[in-house]
Amino acid sequence: MAENEKMTTPVPAVGAAGEQSNSKTTENIIPKETSIFNKRKGSLNTVSMSELFDTVYPPKLEIIDGLLYAGTYLFVGAPKIGKSFFMAQLSYHIASGTELWNYPVHQGEVLYLALEDDYARIQKRLYKMFGMEETDDLHFATQSRTLSGGLSEQLEDFIKEHPNTKLIIVDTLQKVREIGGDKYNYASDYEIVAKLKAFSDKHNICLLVVHHTRKMESEDSFDMISGTNGLLGAADGAFIMQKKKRTDNKAAMSVVGRDQQDQELTLEFDRERCIWRLIKAEAEVCKIPPDPVLEAVAKLVTPLTPVWTGSPSQLMAHLPDVAMLSHVLTRYLNVNTERLFNEYGILFESKRTHDGRTVTLKLVNPPA
Repeated sequence: MAENEKMTTPVPAVGAAGEQSNSKTTENIIPKETSIFNKRKGSLNTVSMSELFDTVYPPKLEIIDGLLYAGTYLFVGAPKIGKSFFMAQLSYHIASGTELWNYPVHQGEVLYLALEDDYARIQKRLYKMFGMEETDDLHFATQSRTLSGGLSEQLEDFIKEHPNTKLIIVDTLQKVREIGGDKYNYASDYEIVAKLKAFSDKHNICLLVVHHTRKMESEDSFDMISGTNGLLGAADGAFIMQKKKRTDNKAAMSVVGRDQQDQELTLEFDRERCIWRLIKAEAEVCKIPPDPVLEAVAKLVTPLTPVWTGSPSQLMAHLPDVAMLSHVLTRYLNVNTERLFNEYGILFESKRTHDGRTVTLKLVNPPA
């Protein structure tokens, strides 16, 4: 297999300010397993361990640091618990780029499918929450097609018109799924979330799907998701909002995800402004120490010189304290592409040319 073939693939691009650009392709990064690895039509798509280490996969973008990432997530709570207020609050902070509680936010456009609301109610809700501090990057729709009836095409059209989209909220799941006799079948639950996940993965955005809890209580909050375990099984994570009593101002929000620490947030609802305030956050302590190799690499690019390009051996020459062979360093950066991007704002690229391998470091989102 020619290596230059292996490195040609679509990937969500990142613009100069850490935003998605109109271009959706590059020659440097390969997504998940693709048909290029087929040896024969109908055979299994396989990737060797060596091919994995030699491949740069696109970094999974953080939307809200430590809280919300690109992927498909469920947001689950009982009816009338305050989910829509929280969705509006989340949307506004991402669209405006303002910090949510103590969590840094990466600004981007937001589409909120408020399918159980009307525009007049949304208008009154937003005014009560934020006054006249508006943003053009927050978009609403109160009607859409179902997932099997053309929703994906509608979302594709929106993203083409708004390439800096970071978040799409579907409120609620029931409004976009097909009604049938096997509505609560594990396979059908898994399939609908898997379709949404395929869309979010394709565009490297976050798709947040609002859903309801079941009436039966459970010791495990995530067992209270209405439907089967297929919903959570296909999702990248979930948020569960619960109150002890409906009249309480406080709520507990459990957060779980494949690529993040589990968290338990205690929130309080400000009835005057209709916004949720953070009282405390508890998380499993898993602090990753600084990586000396990534620290050294990150020093090669600055806001004044935001791009560095050269061969692996030239890169090694700039890192005298890194005790690695050049090809091992390249593989190490392939494996740590996501951390290099999310912690240092550096996009790492690697490609084969006629003169050999070329690696590039681009500072696309300087750390604050």
